[in-house]
This record gives sequence, structure tokens and C-alpha cells, in this order.
Amino acid sequence: MPDAGNEWRQRFSSTRRGARLARHLAVLELCRWGYPLGGGESERVGQVVAELAANAVAHGCVPGRDFELGLRELDEVLRVEVSDARAGERPRVRPGSPDRPAEHGHGLRIVEALCVAWGVSGRVVGKTVWAEVARRPATAARP
Repeated sequence: MPDAGNEWRQRFSSTRRGARLARHLAVLELCRWGYPLGGGESERVGQVVAELAANAVAHGCVPGRDFELGLRELDEVLRVEVSDARAGERPRVRPGSPDRPAEHGHGLRIVEALCVAWGVSGRVVGKTVWAEVARRPATAARP
């Protein structure tokens, strides 16, 4: 398992293309840190980035302002942070019922399922939605 301590930040245009690029570059950065393409952490972080970046573009977009993606490698988790310029309503998983499912909020359900924790933090301008994906210990090689 790679050592903790890596950090990476990048700004992207608040467009669907920017969100897609954010996912691709995040996975490539994880590969540089020692997490193989197609590996468990890489796949989970890629999906979380895709969902949070799509939400930033769809719900947090302010004309002329980008969104920012940050990745941090901590002792037990990989932390994903997506910041946008809209400070309004905070994202939340919307309740649904079997007879009347929620129309929105499915992306955050995916994030919730893939992460050990997620939440929202305020900033001077806008907000940051963060999520922490568990780092899996390397499996011991069998003799």
C-alpha cells in the first residue's frame, strides 16, 4: 500500500467536459501515487469524483467560476474534495419510498455507499463537498 501524504489539487471548467476530465485526471494521479488503474481504490475514488464533480457542475455552477478538485492521501482514507462557488442549499441524500422514489440524489447515495464518511464544509466563497474512501491494506503474498 502506498505511503500516506500525497496531495493534489486542480481547477476545472464547470461543464460536463470538465467533470469528465476531473475523473480521468484523478485516476491518473492515483496511479502516479501507486494505486493501479482498475484497482479497488482507483475505481471507488473515480466514481466518487464523477458523482461529486457532476453535482458541482449541475447544482454548484456560478457563471464564470470553475470548480476545484482536491485529493489527499491520509493514513486510512483517500479524501476527495470538490469545491464550487455556490453556497446555497447544502447537498443531501433525498429520501424516497418504494412507491415514490426520489427524482434526484442518487449520486449522493452512490457516494454514501462507496465512502466511510462524507459531508459539506463552508468556504469563503461557496462550499466543499468531501468524501473519504477507505484505503484497503495490501493483501499478504501467499507462499
